[in-house]
Amino acid sequence: MSLAFLSVLYLCIVLLVCARVIFESSAPSKTLAYLLFIILVPVIGIIFYLSVGLNYRKRKLYKKKIDFDKQAFPELEDAIQEYRRKVFIGQEDALAYFFPLAQFLMHSGIFSNQNSVKLLINGEEKFPELLDALKQAKHHIHLEYYIYEDDTIGNDIADILIQKANEWVKIRFMYDDYGSQFIRKTLVKKLRSAGIEAFPFYKLNLVQFANRMNYRNHRKIIVIDGIDGFLGGINIADSYINTKKNSLFWRDTHLRITWPAVFNLQYTFLTDWNFCANQNIGFSEEYFPFRDMKESYGNESVQIVSSGPDSDHPNILYSLIQMILLAKKEICITTPYFIPDRSFLDAITIATLRGVRIRLLVPYIWDSRVVNMTSQSHYQDLLESWVEIYRYKKWFIHAKTIVCDELVSVVGTANLDIRSFDLNFETNVIVYSEGLARELMSAFHKDLKDAEQILLVDWKKRKRIVKIAEKLLYLFSPLM
Repeated sequence: MSLAFLSVLYLCIVLLVCARVIFESSAPSKTLAYLLFIILVPVIGIIFYLSVGLNYRKRKLYKKKIDFDKQAFPELEDAIQEYRRKVFIGQEDALAYFFPLAQFLMHSGIFSNQNSVKLLINGEEKFPELLDALKQAKHHIHLEYYIYEDDTIGNDIADILIQKANEWVKIRFMYDDYGSQFIRKTLVKKLRSAGIEAFPFYKLNLVQFANRMNYRNHRKIIVIDGIDGFLGGINIADSYINTKKNSLFWRDTHLRITWPAVFNLQYTFLTDWNFCANQNIGFSEEYFPFRDMKESYGNESVQIVSSGPDSDHPNILYSLIQMILLAKKEICITTPYFIPDRSFLDAITIATLRGVRIRLLVPYIWDSRVVNMTSQSHYQDLLESWVEIYRYKKWFIHAKTIVCDELVSVVGTANLDIRSFDLNFETNVIVYSEGLARELMSAFHKDLKDAEQILLVDWKKRKRIVKIAEKLLYLFSPLM
């Protein structure tokens, strides 16, 4: 073949791929980013888009899961509607000006007000609590994790699971095949040999590796007997436990929730499980013990918000924007990755223009220099909008929390980036509680003692080459 023919052929391919980008993408920023990458990076740009760029929300990749989720739990939906009518009526006064947030989320999660919520800071608080709760299980234990390591804590938990399986407790373990890739041939085999069901969430293989890697299950969920639940940012790994042996300090946040809000965690787990295990577990009292809901474990009001490629809307993104727009006084945000879309940044700017104080805590040390510089591309605009930005210097902060007006709090698995908002399977907890908000604010103020504030006058003094690099990376932020 002549060089001219190959050039024309390549040009035709580029035009076809660019046309597909324009047709498939709904966000102008993402469309522009992919077009630039395809045009400016020959061949590699096309391969990258076709591998990880196609948006499979509600497409063939998850059609089976979407169809099943809509039909699997009609009895659960009836029970939820009945509970919703009983509980949500008359909450306007209790939730004050955040009532519209709870109302907005009614389509995606039960609002419940009989929960016990316990804040767990770092692995040294989470894991002892978790180990004890697992030992108390009587009927079933469901685990869903992005990262599960074959290390000390990973094996301690596995040993308890095997012990409970021998006591006829049903164990279901689901792990992300990318995030937990190192346990496939070790710990997973150990669990399966003990009769425990263990499945990867969307198994990776060479043919579909890229597409499947782009849509990861980033959730960290544990449900015990349909009553006890754990959710937050802490994966199962020794690195999350700060001891003398671990020289690198890891700051993270988790919650333990007891009672009705756990039904939402259970629903999320089982729909994910049915998809990856090819099973058909539906509604039953043993997994959703509505009959015992007359019993109260606490008085905290909670909503669970999940979203992913299988959801109709980016529920987590919408819930955060709604919360920010309702805030009147102060918003404190902690996140390890800050590459949000324009709508989230606009919501923050609108809030500060209304006089809301916003403080953002991010890592000083990042695990990716590219991600770091892309995040920093937003800082000057935020600083000029009076957002206070702090960088945590006690190594790495991985917590994902937001506190609004010391009334409403968010703890979950979702980072403030486009990947968490649009590509990953994520779950957040929204708690309408002054008590938890005060606890999180106390932790936030403690973290600020190990952080330095970025001042606008100093930030503007950065080298020109750094500013140019940040702006260039910002163009590709929708791809990260």
